[in-house]
Amino acid sequence: MKSKKVATLGIMGALALVLGFMENMLVPDIPFLPVGAKPGLSNIVTMYAATAMGLPGAVYITFIKVIFALITRGVTASFMSLCGGLLSALAVSILIKYEGKIFSFLGIGITGALMHNMGQLFGASVISGTFTIFNYAKYLLIFSLITGAVTGSMLMLLMPRLNKLQQT
Repeated sequence: MKSKKVATLGIMGALALVLGFMENMLVPDIPFLPVGAKPGLSNIVTMYAATAMGLPGAVYITFIKVIFALITRGVTASFMSLCGGLLSALAVSILIKYEGKIFSFLGIGITGALMHNMGQLFGASVISGTFTIFNYAKYLLIFSLITGAVTGSMLMLLMPRLNKLQQT
């Protein structure tokens, strides 16, 4: 059972990296994105990890994404990825326990996106030494609603297939 869990986390980590790499290629071509924002497609993997393996799985995927950010975009990007990723993974892991009862994957996706952006703003405020960076939150709030709805909806569509795979 342990080897299956390690293999599953490895595959999910690889998928998160591929989605993150694809995002980095797409972002310059999307004109309406706020500065520094990305669609967050790899967060689908983090949400699934939280569903399948709880907070430890979500944190593992977050660390894989942080290492990828460090290698491809540097220390600042990895620190901001860490701040946003951990806050998002924690929020998603808590809310996923109530999926189908109080929250849908749509609401969980939006909350995850919001928390990710708030964590990144916190990281930016630490780096810059000022809280005025939080003035950017109003733009990221709108963006979080859109991207979180997309990632949450995508996970909702994928869950039946992923549950089938998990049973085999």
